[in-house]
Amino acid sequence: MKNSEAITKVCGEIDRLETDADQVLRSGLAKLFRHEPDTRELIKMKEIYELLEAVTDRCEDVANIIEGIVIDNS
Repeated sequence: MKNSEAITKVCGEIDRLETDADQVLRSGLAKLFRHEPDTRELIKMKEIYELLEAVTDRCEDVANIIEGIVIDNS
């Protein structure tokens, strides 16, 4: 594969960004529970944060699959 090094680098960057997103989620949830007085709003925002986390997790999963394919074909 011609672009295997570049693909591997991008996959590593996706992994790093997912790790950053995990930290942002934890921080955001902590602030949300500390500062949001409206229970309904808190529940809605918590769900949104968790959906965003699921999206970043799936992106990491895809990057891991692509990285595995690159490694198998190098």
